[in-house]
Amino acid sequence: MKNTQSKFKNTLVLATFLVLLFTPVLAQNVFADDDLTSLSLEDLMNINVTSVSKRPQKLIDAASAIYVITQEDIRRSGATNIPDALRRVPGIQVAHINANTWAITSRGLNSFLSNKLLVLIDGRSVYSPMFSGVYWDVQDTLLEDIDRIEVIRGPGASLWGDNAVNGVINIITKHAEDTQGGLLSTGYGNEQQGFGNLRYGSKIGNDAYFRVYSKYFNRDNAVDASGKKTDDSWYAQRGGFRIDWDVNKQDSLIVQGDIYNSKFGESVETVSLTSPFSNTINDDSDFAGWNVLTRWKHTFSDSSNLELQLYYDRTERESITLREDRDTYDLDFQHRFKFGERQDIMWGLGYRLTHDNIRNSFDFSFNPDNRDMSLYSGFVHDEITLIEDKLRLTVGSKLSYNVFTGLEIQPNARLLWKPLERHSTWLSLSRAVRTPSRAENDIRINQEVLSSGALVSLFGDHGFDSEVLYSYELGYRFAPSDNLSVDLALYYSNYDKLLTLEPGTPYLETLPTPAHIVAPFIGRNEMDGEVFGMEMAVDWRPVDWWHLKASYSYQQILMHLNKSSLDTTSESIEGATPHNMFFLRSSFDLPGNVELDLSPRYTDTLPSVKVDSFVELDARLAWKPFENLEISLIGQHLLDNHHPEYKQSVIVSTGSTEIERSVFFKIEWSF
Repeated sequence: MKNTQSKFKNTLVLATFLVLLFTPVLAQNVFADDDLTSLSLEDLMNINVTSVSKRPQKLIDAASAIYVITQEDIRRSGATNIPDALRRVPGIQVAHINANTWAITSRGLNSFLSNKLLVLIDGRSVYSPMFSGVYWDVQDTLLEDIDRIEVIRGPGASLWGDNAVNGVINIITKHAEDTQGGLLSTGYGNEQQGFGNLRYGSKIGNDAYFRVYSKYFNRDNAVDASGKKTDDSWYAQRGGFRIDWDVNKQDSLIVQGDIYNSKFGESVETVSLTSPFSNTINDDSDFAGWNVLTRWKHTFSDSSNLELQLYYDRTERESITLREDRDTYDLDFQHRFKFGERQDIMWGLGYRLTHDNIRNSFDFSFNPDNRDMSLYSGFVHDEITLIEDKLRLTVGSKLSYNVFTGLEIQPNARLLWKPLERHSTWLSLSRAVRTPSRAENDIRINQEVLSSGALVSLFGDHGFDSEVLYSYELGYRFAPSDNLSVDLALYYSNYDKLLTLEPGTPYLETLPTPAHIVAPFIGRNEMDGEVFGMEMAVDWRPVDWWHLKASYSYQQILMHLNKSSLDTTSESIEGATPHNMFFLRSSFDLPGNVELDLSPRYTDTLPSVKVDSFVELDARLAWKPFENLEISLIGQHLLDNHHPEYKQSVIVSTGSTEIERSVFFKIEWSF
């Protein structure tokens, strides 16, 4: 069987690269003069981004390691969710843990709840204060409605605040005016076992537009190493709306909201004080919630405006061992203006209140079981033109106050130099913090019962401090010709006060019965570390009908324990991130309105989670028989029947799962 699989894999790899080599030759005479692309490389270099400075600026003028995923990128990738769309970004590790869970990080230090990556959807943070990190299982929207995804690798804390340490992912959806009419899509496959999307947009009066959408999907279970199905199938449904209203020439208003519910299978090993001391429970976890956002913008001039944003989110998560109900209220204000001829200043204030209620269990418990957490923030950001169109200095800082560590200061300085029209180089120095989560302060996790009868428990610590990053970055972005652009970034990250688990003094506990000895491990700040690496992205269009996008990243992680530490996790942190990652997408526009996309990728070994290096291939073949109808066949993870991308070494074991080869068809109709 292994020989057969190996032969199949080798054959498929060979076939892939033969197609990559010879498709251009075959198609050369068909349309050498036809421009079938919708966005030129010059357009891409001049695309406006907002995540670096909170105002529109050309990509080539951004003094940051930023990568933009366009709507066209998403469409041609065949992605069915946001994590899959992020795989192409250099420096971003996207690891599928099971059918419903990912580990996603920027520049290393990955885990199920990677806690140094800030994710925004249309300006609202979806970072969880519970455990720190992002619940990717509920972060979703209609992919066709996404205008672009801006990914900053490296700190963005001076503008975006706490926890924007290793990167910022800003998902920006389209203006309602750009989604008029209807869209219906559906599909089915061996893993994607039915999905459907429906959207409709129209006009309200003369100055307002709206859209509404709904979507659902049903994903099959993953498998274990032997190929046996696991209990992690996933069903979700979601709906939402957006209204864009130009009230007058100076004022505009956005109102949008979402509602969702999700259910997936989960297998968890729980702890018991009596024989057999542990049990594996298979059951469904339920997640639901809704949110609403409104943003008012007043424009004084092309260089002066103010914005006020209000946001509310309700989240309900019920798993086998824990229930969390959370309400989030967020208020954000910002004002931009010109000071003289050379300074562009932006400042803002923010307030966020979260209230939670926790239903404890023996395995997971919080003390107290409900808490209000307030976050106050303010920032100032000044872009100074030193030499017109040549040299620009940006300085700024974020100040915030949280209930756990008090005042945090996160400054940043960036220098951009444009020696030539199509060349820009930049330097950045930053300080950023990852503030403690609710769990790191208040949680108790009963992990296992030893043969001696002692109960191993993990505890939060009210003295746990913020993790700190000092970052140094150097980048070079250039477009030597109309059909080629290159983006390079070098970085060195120095971390201080990283989380460790330190053994405490054992003690006797009489409740719950029977009486038992507790062997405590307590979260402390006893580790520092270094991460250095490089990232490269290349965009090349040899001919109008052939488009290549490639990315490569290298990184090295070194962790250092304090002399007083007895923690044993440093090696696992170092080995949970690949040294090398490579991604390529080769897109062909073929005769007869046919599109072919081939996306091979390579991920280096992950020794601490026992995942070997692997090569994978995604492919998409699409045909447009009519302008408003597209039929596509999509394959994901084609080179293996199944393989692991990440094995989560969590405090409560969920077993090992592997991701299967997936093939599905999709039909999309616009009307």
